[in-house]
Amino acid sequence: MVQKSKPPTAANEPERRGEPKRRGRPRAYEPEVALGKALDLFRKQGFAATSLDDLSEATGMNRPSLYGAFGDKRELYIKSYQRYREEARASMAAIFREEMPLRQRLERIFASALNIYLSGETGPRGCFTVVTAASEAVGDPDIRAMVLDGLAELDKAFASCFRRAREKGELPESADPAVLAQLASATVHSIAIRSRARVSRKDLEAIVKGAIDVMLGVKP
Repeated sequence: MVQKSKPPTAANEPERRGEPKRRGRPRAYEPEVALGKALDLFRKQGFAATSLDDLSEATGMNRPSLYGAFGDKRELYIKSYQRYREEARASMAAIFREEMPLRQRLERIFASALNIYLSGETGPRGCFTVVTAASEAVGDPDIRAMVLDGLAELDKAFASCFRRAREKGELPESADPAVLAQLASATVHSIAIRSRARVSRKDLEAIVKGAIDVMLGVKP
């Protein structure tokens, strides 16, 4: 008795010549673009007021895709905050690194900060750290550690600026770089809050000028 040959199955059927090998369904989103959308939403609404449905609508991803790409809402928030810090650091790195007079350096640092804080399609969004992450830091130790690290990083960068300026004679020997750095950081935080409240750029720049005069020891 002759057995009939069975047709080849999909598992063992050889690829037809000239036909590309089939792959899994491609992702219909770009993770970095989606993360940027989530960052924008968290900066605008904060953590608690942003729902998964909001994030799904903003990123164009359904919930399973969001979980698969970024984890739960908290993990997505932390990734968004990390992205914000990386972008803010990159926007100011050259200003902190390049050689220039102290006043010019401070003016450019604060101007760059204002560009970040006053951005947003629906209005100024302020600073992620001050406006939203600081609130979450109260109950979340991981976010608190990130906030404290960000504050310390900014203090350290400013202190280095003031230390170099003192060495070049732009500041008196009695000037304390650490204290001046904290004053500069406090100015950054102040304009972040005020920008969120839609204080005009002109008024914010006046605050910056007054703060720089104080830091440089200029008498009114």
